[in-house]
Amino acid sequence: MKKLAIFFCVLAVQCITMPLWAKAIPTEITVRAQARDAKFIGSSIGGAMVIIRAADTGEILAKGLTQGSTGDTGKIMKTPRERYLPIATGAAHFTATLDISNPVFLTIEILAPYIKKQARVVAQTQTWLVPGKPINGEGLIVEIPGMVVDLLNPQTHLYTGLDQSPYEIRANVVMMCGCSITEGGLWDGSTIEVVAQVKKEGKIFATVPLKLHDTMNTFSALFSTDTPGVYEILVYAYDPKTGNTGVDRGSFIVH
Repeated sequence: MKKLAIFFCVLAVQCITMPLWAKAIPTEITVRAQARDAKFIGSSIGGAMVIIRAADTGEILAKGLTQGSTGDTGKIMKTPRERYLPIATGAAHFTATLDISNPVFLTIEILAPYIKKQARVVAQTQTWLVPGKPINGEGLIVEIPGMVVDLLNPQTHLYTGLDQSPYEIRANVVMMCGCSITEGGLWDGSTIEVVAQVKKEGKIFATVPLKLHDTMNTFSALFSTDTPGVYEILVYAYDPKTGNTGVDRGSFIVH
C-alpha cells in the first residue's frame, strides 16, 4: 500500500508540472513578405500567397494572401534601423491561428507577387511554433528578391512590316511591392540597368539599352531591322547596388 501511495503521489506531481499541451491551444502566427530594398507586398500588387505546412509531413495547415498596405515609407526606407524598432506597423500581412497541442515545426512558403507570374518568386523559411506562444507583432518577415518587369511593346506575336521600322521597345519596371521607379527618386531609374536582348533564330541579333521615359516606371528605346523573320525579345532590369533582377519575354514577327 505504501508503494502504491508513493506511485500516485509521483503521478500527481507530474500531472501538475507537465505543460498544459494535452489540449489544443489556438496560437497565432503572422507572416509578411518584404521586397528586397523596398516595402511590403500587399493588396496593391495582389498580395503574396503564404502557405504554412507541417514540416515533417508537408500537410498544409493554413494558406492565404497577405493583405494591407506596403507600409510606412519613412520607417522602412529612411529611418536608421534600431533593434526592436518596429517597421511593419500597419503593413500587409497574413495571420493564421493554428490549434496545436504540441510544438510544431513549420515550413513557411511564400509566392510573391502572386498575380505576376513572370516575376513571381518562391521564398521559404522554417520555424517552431509552441502552443500558446504566438509569433505576432512584426511576425516572420521573409525577403522577396527581384523586380517586376512587364514587356509592353512589341506585344507578344505582334505581326508587323519592315516599312514600320524602327520599332519601339517599351517595358514597365517596378519593385516587387509595386513601388515606383522614377528619375532621382527613392528607387532611382537612372541607376537601374534595363536592357532588351533581341534574338533571331536563337542567336543574339541586337542588344538595346532602354532609358527611363517621362512616365515613371516606363523604359523604352527604338530598335531597327531590315531582316524579316521571327524575333524573340527578353528585357531584363538589374540594380547593381542590390543585385535585384527581373525579366520578361515575348516575340514578334517582321515581314
